[in-house]
Amino acid sequence: MIGCTIRDGEDKVTIELPTDIAQFVNEQLAAGRYMSAEEVLRDAVQSLKRFRAEVDAIQEGFDDLKAGRYPSFEDADPEIRRPHNLPPAP
Repeated sequence: MIGCTIRDGEDKVTIELPTDIAQFVNEQLAAGRYMSAEEVLRDAVQSLKRFRAEVDAIQEGFDDLKAGRYPSFEDADPEIRRPHNLPPAP
């Protein structure tokens, strides 16, 4: 474990990172992709937030299907075709 200090507004929070994660952070810094460990962790958390939002949206879709909340094919087909400029179904 390796310690890491993160600023939370005006406060500092110290966390311990497992060696493999600390190594990844250091590799990102050495490659010049980020200027600080805080930037690496901020980007990682933002990526996790986006991922969780996508997983939650997919789960919501599955729940809707299971509960029978979905349009008929005839209603959905034009909505799917429109943004892709596809012609109407024959």
